Amino acid sequence: MTEPSPDHVQSLARGLAVLRSFDAEHPSRTLSEVAHATDLTRATARRFLRTLVELGYMRSDGTRFWLTPRVLELGYSFLSSLTLPDLAGPHLEALAEKVRESTSVSILDGADIVYVARVPVSRIMTVSINIGTRFPAFATSMGRVLLADLDADALSEYLDSIELTPLTDTTVTTKRQLRAELAQVRIDGYSVVDQELEQGLRSMAAPVRDQHGAVVAAVNISTHAARYTLREVHDSLIPALLETSAAIEHDLSQIRSNT
Repeated sequence: MTEPSPDHVQSLARGLAVLRSFDAEHPSRTLSEVAHATDLTRATARRFLRTLVELGYMRSDGTRFWLTPRVLELGYSFLSSLTLPDLAGPHLEALAEKVRESTSVSILDGADIVYVARVPVSRIMTVSINIGTRFPAFATSMGRVLLADLDADALSEYLDSIELTPLTDTTVTTKRQLRAELAQVRIDGYSVVDQELEQGLRSMAAPVRDQHGAVVAAVNISTHAARYTLREVHDSLIPALLETSAAIEHDLSQIRSNT
């Protein structure tokens, strides 16, 4: 066992141990149960429990003790400091490990997407992608997910401001065709872009919505076209992608509701 440092405050450590002894399986405990779970004497456990009751973090009926919602305050500062990349990072890592492909999160900035989080597995593009890398939204799966959520006026303004320059032989180059693609994204709930940004690159993206239903970011998987057929993309990668976007949305809603 590691020896405590000279700055170790034993009473604080014991108080936190008392709090942590309550969980989903043990929502309430007696004094004896808390003492046993924390390896404290009954007298010591009683002092901590009574202090926590006085501070409003616990309640008691005289026999059993349980936590109050006030304990959530202890995590509010941490939760409110989390950014979208912080929150999405663990989910991207889990997705990348599951599908063995690179995963990313981006936001819309003007006519471009901007990468704000990324877990690379292998390099499949001629350019290196880092946090802050920008690509034209119209030719990317994440861009189309983000554009699909724009209202009619905002979308028209966007289309009026861009030129659909072909990046590969398969890039969408007419605004009518792009509108049709975005309409399909709204129906499907995700986007698949096949070698429109770069030859050999196939990517898929899903929206990340806030508690009001607005799309605030997009999460994607990118792979080499030779690794998966389009059918395999829909059968194997899309379900994992949608699970990840839902998980990020859940965490985002928890933070927003608690801060």
